[in-house]
Amino acid sequence: MLAIKPTWIGFGGTAAIVTSMGLILGLEAAASSRQAIVGALLIVAVADNLSDSLSVHVYQEAERLEAREAFISTFANFVARLLVASTFVFMVIVLPPQALPWATTAWGLLLLAGLTHRIARARGAPVGKEIAKHVAIAAVVLFISRLLGTWIATAFS
Repeated sequence: MLAIKPTWIGFGGTAAIVTSMGLILGLEAAASSRQAIVGALLIVAVADNLSDSLSVHVYQEAERLEAREAFISTFANFVARLLVASTFVFMVIVLPPQALPWATTAWGLLLLAGLTHRIARARGAPVGKEIAKHVAIAAVVLFISRLLGTWIATAFS
């Protein structure tokens, strides 16, 4: 059985979590429809995911990572990001609009904390400090996304 290495999913998982939360909070603040939010999540889950996966793969090749390892890492990155984004799409579809920002933020922060925990333990780093640092950075992204969404709603209404 192939063990999943944190390096294989760290980039894609983190990108999917933070991007999905930012999109949902920003688009919800901009008074976007559920259809627009799902569409944005799916487009990012595929187009941006493929672009990032290719970028990771090219970087790994430039670092002379063994071809098989680079391919597995690229594939795992893509799948991790797609699966994580799919959980947010599911939440947008099934949750009532008023619960959406809170539930998806809680879910995203839980996923980010879990991923951070796994990576911190693998590195021997202090888990609490790493989680606090990553959650703080995500909070900045969410705050800016919400501000942008609010600005869009007022500027274009």
